[in-house]
Amino acid sequence: MSSSSADGSYELYNYNPSVAVAAIFVLLFIAVTACHIYQLARAHAWYFTCFILGGLFEVIGYIARAGAHNNTSNLSIFTIQTLFILLAPPLYAATLYMTLGRLIFYLDKEELSSVPTRWLTVIFVAGDIISFLIQGAGGAILTHTTTDPSALTTGQNVIIAGLVIQLIFFTVFVLVATAFHYRIHRSPSSKSISSCIATDGWFHATWETTLLALYFASAMILVRSVYRLVEYASAETNGSDGYLGRHEVFAYVFDALPMLLGMVVMAVWHPSRVLLLNRKVYQMDMAFNEEGNDVQMSKIYLG
Repeated sequence: MSSSSADGSYELYNYNPSVAVAAIFVLLFIAVTACHIYQLARAHAWYFTCFILGGLFEVIGYIARAGAHNNTSNLSIFTIQTLFILLAPPLYAATLYMTLGRLIFYLDKEELSSVPTRWLTVIFVAGDIISFLIQGAGGAILTHTTTDPSALTTGQNVIIAGLVIQLIFFTVFVLVATAFHYRIHRSPSSKSISSCIATDGWFHATWETTLLALYFASAMILVRSVYRLVEYASAETNGSDGYLGRHEVFAYVFDALPMLLGMVVMAVWHPSRVLLLNRKVYQMDMAFNEEGNDVQMSKIYLG
């Protein structure tokens, strides 16, 4: 993260980025992103496209971060690593929003959702897009501010606004998911009873393991967002990067690692393992339904 030094000069980094650590995370993100690409292709889980884009953003961002080692004055490299790492989590979030809507639809308990399922994905993805655009605008201002301290502050404030919007929408999303989880246990459907952790265990793909994977990935994004919010707010308050911005280890512990773990968990308990089965059931229903015109074609997209 960039800042103005005490003498008014402009610093892109307060440390020399580690090429070794960046390279390790590049390799790890490549591996888990490749796994998600395979799962998308296998199950035609196109709603995971944004998730994969998030992984690719991380790869590009940390390649640029490795390139910043002993090259901390290069503005182009700084811009690439800042923007791509900053904008990856909103892409992950978009997929989580879409997955919850599909999961609720799969369980045939749409009436238990606090937000109507036909609007759930639209509302949260719209908020995610707004957050994405605002953070991108703030990052662009921040990374192209080389002489004007007031513009630097503006960029930080814009990013903070984007992060706050992301946190608000994401917190509401987690509450909606949790409320649905609670309600479906009190008022279960035939699908929720026939396949859950209580009957099938933790390692068998069920709607409940999918929902718990969503919780974990959501928690990782919340940790990262709070960290970034504190980092930028501290820089705004102190007129410099503050303690978090001066130590690279925090960027990996509270940003890179949570995002990686979120991707890994979503790969292990991939939603397509449940939703793909649902798509096949509907396709069979269509094949054997004599009045095919009455079948809801919109349900086929769930896989």
